[in-house]
Amino acid sequence: MDPEASRTARESLDLAFQMSNILDTGLDRHTLSVLIALCDLGVNPEALAALVKELRNEKPSLSSATARSSLS
Repeated sequence: MDPEASRTARESLDLAFQMSNILDTGLDRHTLSVLIALCDLGVNPEALAALVKELRNEKPSLSSATARSSLS
């Protein structure tokens, strides 16, 4: 990737990350970068949003299941 394209990509990610923070999405820069890359590859953004929401809802149940199994 040429330096100009690299700079533009970095600036675009910075802007997307700032908007993500304003909207209080809780996404870190790396996760946001992966989600943007998936959209660039043609993945449906609404489907990705639904997946992120679902994974967030499952996270507490996964944490408690892990804690119970480690206590056994």
